[in-house]
Amino acid sequence: MTRQQFADYLSDNILIADGATGTMLALRGATLPYDAACLTAPETVATVHKEYYDAGARLIETNTFGANRLKLALSLGFQGDPLASEDLRNQAREINLAAVKIARQATGADALIFGAVGPVGKPLEPLGVTRLEEARLALGEQIEWLVEAGVDGLMLESFTDQTELKIAFDEARRIAPDLPIIASKAFIEDGESLMEGLPERFAALAASWGADAVSANCIVGPQRMLEIVRSMALGTDLPIAALPTPGLPQLVRGEVIYDIHPDYFAKGAARLVDAGARIVGGCCGTTPDHVRAIAETLKGAKPKPTAGEKIRQARAGRQETEIPEAEPSKVSKMLGNQRVITVELDLPRGLNVTKVMDGARLLKEKGVHMIDISDGARARLRMNPISISHLIQRDAGIEVMMHFACRDRNLLAIQADLLGAHSLGLRNILAITGDPAQIGDYPSATSVFDVDAVGLTRILNRFNEGYDLAGNSIGMKTNFTIAVAYNPLANDLKAETDRLKRKADEGAHLIYTQPIFEKAYAEIAAGAAQELELPWLIGVLPLRNRRHAEFMHNEVPGIVIPDAIRRRMDEAPEEDALKTGIEIAQNFLTEAGDLAQGIYLMPPAGSAKIAAEVLEPFL
Repeated sequence: MTRQQFADYLSDNILIADGATGTMLALRGATLPYDAACLTAPETVATVHKEYYDAGARLIETNTFGANRLKLALSLGFQGDPLASEDLRNQAREINLAAVKIARQATGADALIFGAVGPVGKPLEPLGVTRLEEARLALGEQIEWLVEAGVDGLMLESFTDQTELKIAFDEARRIAPDLPIIASKAFIEDGESLMEGLPERFAALAASWGADAVSANCIVGPQRMLEIVRSMALGTDLPIAALPTPGLPQLVRGEVIYDIHPDYFAKGAARLVDAGARIVGGCCGTTPDHVRAIAETLKGAKPKPTAGEKIRQARAGRQETEIPEAEPSKVSKMLGNQRVITVELDLPRGLNVTKVMDGARLLKEKGVHMIDISDGARARLRMNPISISHLIQRDAGIEVMMHFACRDRNLLAIQADLLGAHSLGLRNILAITGDPAQIGDYPSATSVFDVDAVGLTRILNRFNEGYDLAGNSIGMKTNFTIAVAYNPLANDLKAETDRLKRKADEGAHLIYTQPIFEKAYAEIAAGAAQELELPWLIGVLPLRNRRHAEFMHNEVPGIVIPDAIRRRMDEAPEEDALKTGIEIAQNFLTEAGDLAQGIYLMPPAGSAKIAAEVLEPFL
């Protein structure tokens, strides 16, 4: 089918789509990955397609939702690089080719066979570790196989990341320029996404790509889907597809169950058509009974006009309301204008924060501008940094740069905690990936790492634009000062510098370095910061004694202490060792401090008194 034929058909017809192939295969004993059933149980897959066709569906999706190599590797527990495995490639190709053949042979000549293409299964950079090019290769080759097998069109479905959907769409349009493509997003069960117009914005975006239809599928039931379709109709005049679930799922005896009656589901489908949908069907949990009820209810129905165009014209004459912006931090106003001095203070293991609070007050009196608070450094149990940072700002009256690690929080918790921090007045965030749990106090704890520091930087920047990662408005533009880490002593300096550039591209405002002991490395950091046009703070670590120097040099990754400094610390009498370490730090700051826009001091044992002594000549 050509794009024009698809458009002509939908201009005068309602197209009934099928339901959940995976649900039906599971009921017949199939196990994950369901796509593999195209090879292991083709008769079962054919039966499912035929049941949907007999129920009235005329848009049949192939059983290939997860049949890209990256997703298959996850489902199969494949070890190694899936894109380097010829065996996995051959298996994926066979699944896609077989899936189209099965769907074609199981249905009638009037069925439209659309190749189902879903996400790769893992978050893409910068939120995750999957490279954009890896996703492009995996999705592109799957689309090539589906087109080779003779699909009538492509259904790009259940995407939550619009960047990933755009990659799939671009590959589909490149490979099949005249095949119809339906671009479908899964919207979360959240009225905020409706009130803030996310479905409308997505519909307009997909239309600008050149999609032949825009769609919402999965997650929500018919009632919420109705509001999504109405919103999407405001963003485009393209045909709209609506593929809801039969309500919200329940967990019964370990199985996910949906219990909306087919008649109710069909009434919901009729309302979707009234709202402007021209393709209706179902997603997870939908059965042939639901589709049969839809087909019977919509028998003879014709597409309905939407009010979208009139509303868009009326909006064109109104000025968009500007999203309010939060107050920035004091430190953010200093960057680029004056030297910023910050000191990291350690947290105790328990609840007694007297030393930290007293240290913060002392350093404020001395003229320090900010206190740094780490977030479970080296995976040691410490108080939540949001709590202590708030106490310091409230009771000691000095701003905090709160370190925020990705290790302990999933994507939802990261955003929730950052919104909570902002509501408490915390504006300065150092985005870090975090040390793995197995090196710390609880080695059996699970490290999350949904995102790394690059992805966290993107999240913070999105908040500063007034939106969360899903595209929902948060009601205000936050004003986070986004700091990121850089190590000019990294073993692979090019990779480290490239990573810094990615952080800058995602919206970083300020660079922190690891502890530096030689001017040559400070010059490397200065060069990297200058190229990115970002201010930076030079990391300085006063040494306490010989053992401290040896430990930092030999056992802490990313820190190199020159032989001359270690000899000097080794030769210093025990009673003078700390004084020697302070002198070394002061001499280094005198020699190299002017290369940076400020100082990031990490005193031993988090001692505010030592920090004050080191900084006295520079305050």
